[in-house]
Amino acid sequence: MTKADLISRIAKDCNITKAQAEKALDGFVNGITDALSTGDKVTLVGFGTFSVGERSEREGRNPRTGEKITIPASKTVKFKPGKTLSESVK
Repeated sequence: MTKADLISRIAKDCNITKAQAEKALDGFVNGITDALSTGDKVTLVGFGTFSVGERSEREGRNPRTGEKITIPASKTVKFKPGKTLSESVK
């Protein structure tokens, strides 16, 4: 499903225009992005939890030359699905 497909589905399910649905979806995505960028956790009961994880610095290898390289520490987004979402996929 693409963003356009999701916007169409939201517009149809909520009886609103596609423009309104796009604004709502963009607001939702921006809200989650802003919360995660400040280190907050976003929990949507039944759907899942978005959080920020930390990856420590580690050693890797350049696949072309085999040379050892240091991969710097970084942050990543994690998603843990909720019970309702997990059960609906089974």
